[in-house]
Amino acid sequence: MIEIREEKQTDLAAICQINEAGFENKAEAAIVDKLRAACDSYVSFVAVDQVTVVGHILFTPVTIDGSGSIGMGLAPMAVWPSRQKQGIGTQLVRHGLDHLQRTGCPFVIVLGHPAYYPRFGFEPASRYKLNCQWEGVPDEAFMVVVFERAVLPEDGGIVRYRGEFDEAM
Repeated sequence: MIEIREEKQTDLAAICQINEAGFENKAEAAIVDKLRAACDSYVSFVAVDQVTVVGHILFTPVTIDGSGSIGMGLAPMAVWPSRQKQGIGTQLVRHGLDHLQRTGCPFVIVLGHPAYYPRFGFEPASRYKLNCQWEGVPDEAFMVVVFERAVLPEDGGIVRYRGEFDEAM
């Protein structure tokens, strides 16, 4: 049985290994470490099978230019390759979104697979006139789940991730 819980200091090496194994380059693992060091308002959960960390998800603050609106960005999310396609990623995303909604986060942004994230309520951010800060991002891959519509500016805007993400883009 998989347990989803907040990361602990003792999980950091496993989280790094999972992110290195889950992505083609090692940039995501390095970004997670940099975000953890530079950002005090991140949310990080791990999926644990008995005593082994098999998955990880991270949420960090995002802003919408000129509006003062702050939400969270989901990135990265990784599951140990031999444990993929077993519902662990789904559990991580659901747990993270439930936690963020309960704690008052108004929206969550993701730059991800358009066939995967809509099952969690994500829809193209362009429906809310929200655009990604990086050029060339396909519309269908830049998505948002909105918990509190009144926080989003009517005219939309550019969503900005933390600067640590720039080196991976």
